[in-house]
Amino acid sequence: MDSEDDMHDANDVESMDDDEGFYSDEMGMDYYGSDDDIDVDFGEDNEGIKRIEASRAENNFIILKESDIKQRQEEDITSVSTVLSISRAASSILLRYYNWSVSEVHEAWFANEDKVRKTFGLLKKPVVQLPSSRELTCGICFEAFHRGSIRSAACGHPFCCACWEGYIRTSISDGPGCLILRCPDPSCGAAVGQDMIAMLVSDEDNRKYSRYLLRSYIEDNKKTKWCPAPGCEYAVNFVGDDENYDVSCLCSYGFCWNCTEEAHRPVDCGTVSKWIMKNSAESENMNWILANSKPCPKCKRPIEKNQGCMHMTCTPPCKFEFCWLCLGAWSDHGERTGGFYACNRYEAAKQEGVYDETERRREMAKNSLERYTHYYERWASNQLSRQKALADLHQMRTVHMEKLSDIQREPESQLKFITDAWQQIVECRRVLKWTYAYGYYLPEHEQAKRQFFEYLQGEAESGLERLHQCAEKELQQFLSADGPSKEFIDFHTKLAGLTGVTKNYFENLVSALENGLSDVDSQAACSGSSSKNGGSSKAKGGKGKGTSRVGGSSKNVDSTVENNSRPVENKSIMEVALLV
Repeated sequence: MDSEDDMHDANDVESMDDDEGFYSDEMGMDYYGSDDDIDVDFGEDNEGIKRIEASRAENNFIILKESDIKQRQEEDITSVSTVLSISRAASSILLRYYNWSVSEVHEAWFANEDKVRKTFGLLKKPVVQLPSSRELTCGICFEAFHRGSIRSAACGHPFCCACWEGYIRTSISDGPGCLILRCPDPSCGAAVGQDMIAMLVSDEDNRKYSRYLLRSYIEDNKKTKWCPAPGCEYAVNFVGDDENYDVSCLCSYGFCWNCTEEAHRPVDCGTVSKWIMKNSAESENMNWILANSKPCPKCKRPIEKNQGCMHMTCTPPCKFEFCWLCLGAWSDHGERTGGFYACNRYEAAKQEGVYDETERRREMAKNSLERYTHYYERWASNQLSRQKALADLHQMRTVHMEKLSDIQREPESQLKFITDAWQQIVECRRVLKWTYAYGYYLPEHEQAKRQFFEYLQGEAESGLERLHQCAEKELQQFLSADGPSKEFIDFHTKLAGLTGVTKNYFENLVSALENGLSDVDSQAACSGSSSKNGGSSKAKGGKGKGTSRVGGSSKNVDSTVENNSRPVENKSIMEVALLV
């Protein structure tokens, strides 16, 4: 966490039942004065890269439309062509090989131009001198053609237009490999550029080639990637550092630039990979089988017992009858061994330790399965809640905003605080979802960190539920009202304040988890030193700060708002968590 005060921002408000409003007017004004309220105009007057850069200047990425990609690609080709004094087709070939890095092309070219030309088939002069006769023989079909029907690459090898067309069309049909097309002569490595391809093939094949070339600009470039959302055609140019890989596309899909999975802060890419693999692997199925079934003593097929007595009968064709407890043949059992609901043989063998290893393995598998199920169910539940919130956000934008604007007689631009709240709910659901994957892989022996993590997670859930309730339920009365309501101003202040505080708390939560909860160790050391000195921990006095305390098993923090003019004693959230 950045500071104790940051963690207490969620406690700077009065209880939900306060008729005076949940947040002060100053809190609301601070929120609306933030950078998050920049209204981005997506109109036609601000097309392309400038529009995106202006609206997302604070981010580590730039969203590119197809027109933006084409513009950048053309600029790079023109730049290389101008500096190196070569054709645009040759420039395109070089950029393709150097992953569309203009600087790398320049560096390699000026270091050794002849080597570059030889490597990539950019010949200075033909290697074959054609005779001056009126007819030439095609090197593929070996038919004689008029000189005007013969075409050659830079190497000079002659081929008729029909053979060229078939050769190029087949290459384009095979996929992006057509971008590195060479002369059809097996012994020749001369490159075939886009200018020659455009001259020889149909418009449809030309469009396919151009499409492959456009896609290569994104897929071969180290700093650009396609948005992985289904159906999305935007690309992302990453211009940030290696600390924050979160990217949010204009299609509203958020993903991690590093691993292209959905955005997963505060969990690192390695943990996400392990978690996704675990969710799709068969290991948990085997754990369930081990924890809830026993193998038939005869055919070894797993059998689950969900009710009834200890007399088990395997399914056909085995049909072996045995005792569930000791796995012995049922023919050896009866009243003398305990009847249908007990087994003396099992109890005696258990006391001798015969089943200790088997029972230990079953217990370990059961505990592991229960722990995994606990985290997975909550991970999946928050995913469903996030999807529901996204649907509610869409409905708010497309239906409710216009209706609310008419009822309250306010422009939709003044109601943006509502969509901001729903966007924050969606983001918080995402963060909260991944905290369960974080918690699953948090080492069991680090009790202090686990305790602190569970406390922070509980407080995050509590704060998010308050925001969600306000945005969903408390808004309904204004949607069903007949006209403007004075209470709407209080609702405005309350929802805006809740949104700001929740955002701040979740940002601090993400920061703490990304730092590995490193504050726990230092805080524990400080607490130990303070207790030796018999002192108490004091927090900074400040406006609106209350004493945090944990009550009951829910671990909710109650906030008591004191007089703004008096400093208030306040334990840090770290100390409270460590005492729980």
